[in-house]
Amino acid sequence: MKNYKIAILAGDGIGPEITAEAVKVLKVIEERNDVSFELLPAAFGACAYFESGSAFPHQTKAICDEADAILKGPIGLSHEDSKRIPIDEQPERGALLPLRRRYNTYANFRPVSLPKSLGHFSPLKAEVIGEGIDLVIVRELVGGLYFGEKEMGVNDAGLRYVRETLEYDESQIRQIMQQAFKLASKRRKLLHNIHKSNVLKSSVLWNEVMEEVAKDYPDVQVVNMLVDAAATALCLKPTQFDVMVMENMFGDILSDQGGGILGSLGLMPSACIGPDKAYYEPSHGSAPDIAGKNIANPYSMIGSVAMMLENSFDMEAEAKNVWAAMQGVFADGYSTADLSKPGSGVTMISTVEFGDKVVEKLRQMPKV
Repeated sequence: MKNYKIAILAGDGIGPEITAEAVKVLKVIEERNDVSFELLPAAFGACAYFESGSAFPHQTKAICDEADAILKGPIGLSHEDSKRIPIDEQPERGALLPLRRRYNTYANFRPVSLPKSLGHFSPLKAEVIGEGIDLVIVRELVGGLYFGEKEMGVNDAGLRYVRETLEYDESQIRQIMQQAFKLASKRRKLLHNIHKSNVLKSSVLWNEVMEEVAKDYPDVQVVNMLVDAAATALCLKPTQFDVMVMENMFGDILSDQGGGILGSLGLMPSACIGPDKAYYEPSHGSAPDIAGKNIANPYSMIGSVAMMLENSFDMEAEAKNVWAAMQGVFADGYSTADLSKPGSGVTMISTVEFGDKVVEKLRQMPKV
């Protein structure tokens, strides 16, 4: 039997609710496979700060160091509540960026997937969705503007100023490009390279390195596209895309737009892969306005479990079963109130009920 340790960082807001449903799925996977998961819960984010004075405490770091993979819930508070935490300890700065830096999780994979049968979730017209949306955004995650030097102060003219540095070196670009080309070669052999080289010199270097890596993947067609044009194209014709690769900030923005064309960020899990360790998380925030109401859909959290099974534990077949189980619940006409409105023709169920139905469907599937 294979044994794995998983750090469970439930996070803030709806994080604990949707994490509980993901844990249910992990328990069923243990029942169905010759595998055991040792779950290691740890505080992370705003909840950790209020408990210990640190958004990423030493104890949590030790647990993550020990784990084979990390399952992370959403973190963060409302704008007003965030003011209760010093700027450098606010969850994104004090926990999320240090987590990425600690494990060099440079490759972020965000699938944007909506089968034709679930097209009613999307705000796009049926003729735009066509036979369904199925693309992956590959985002560089530990470089660029988010990780550059930052400075705030008052200049000689007495004016407040801020300075933030966008920096990449060719090794950072090359490693994310290699990941993107590898993925594209396994899919439709189509890679959209998203950049802004008409303005940013960082994109000039980005494109130069991309062209060097492309020589090793002659079977992959590369389409170069400016980031603003890509934003438009995602709305007008998302089916033209298969794999999209981009730098950190572009990826942050366009992957959220990806959630928009699906109808919700609640339908977007993600994987953050480093050379030695990975963490998996929903792409959405902690939604403090609906926390505790039992209406948040756990799809993105359970989907993150599926990505963990495939990428960290080499359980691709069971990962596909998890995806099928979740989509089967939607196909049966069920949804949660955060994703669907009354009168939309679906039966509203709670967070817990959605998780229970996923578990029920997973148990019915042939064992792999």
